[in-house]
Amino acid sequence: GVLFTQDLKPGRQRMASRIIGLVRRNFRDLDKRDFLLIYKAYIRPHLEYCIQAWSPYLERDMEVLERVQRSATRLLSGFARYGYEDRLRKLGITTLRKRRERGDLIEVYRIMSGREKIEKTQFFRQVRSEYDLRGHNLKIGKERSRLDIRKYSFSQRVVGSWNRLPQKVVDAQSINQFKNLLDRHWQDMDGGCGLHCLT
Repeated sequence: GVLFTQDLKPGRQRMASRIIGLVRRNFRDLDKRDFLLIYKAYIRPHLEYCIQAWSPYLERDMEVLERVQRSATRLLSGFARYGYEDRLRKLGITTLRKRRERGDLIEVYRIMSGREKIEKTQFFRQVRSEYDLRGHNLKIGKERSRLDIRKYSFSQRVVGSWNRLPQKVVDAQSINQFKNLLDRHWQDMDGGCGLHCLT
């Protein structure tokens, strides 16, 4: 189920912060393998709880979540002396913002390819233009939004990222193939900076 607070604000990062404190008190010398095991199993799920239904769009809310991951990456012995981006690179993980975008695109693929038991027209309006030869043939349209809550909802925020994907990515034959092709596409776009390590 999905839990809502009265003000509809996220609160799961508090639980993640408590777990970080617990790990800090009980594990003195964490190596990379043990950290990733603990982080992926007990900390990051709280930061990505129901993220397709609720995703932060205000910079301050995104920074709250990123700050928790930033704090977690300091748990490793000797990692505190590195900058945040360097710590992520050494761990083979990426920012939470990038993971949210990737998760959104995976969900769009699942819906558009019929792998979710959802009628895609409930979320998306497919658009075709004989004049637009760039991109792919599964482009979706963006609705006019008066309120931010609609503008940044799942079916609206994914439109640009999805429409920019090349045909070979959206033509993937399985979810795993889509993930691999997406990661490779991003790696090529970023000049091989390692975003394929989205684990």
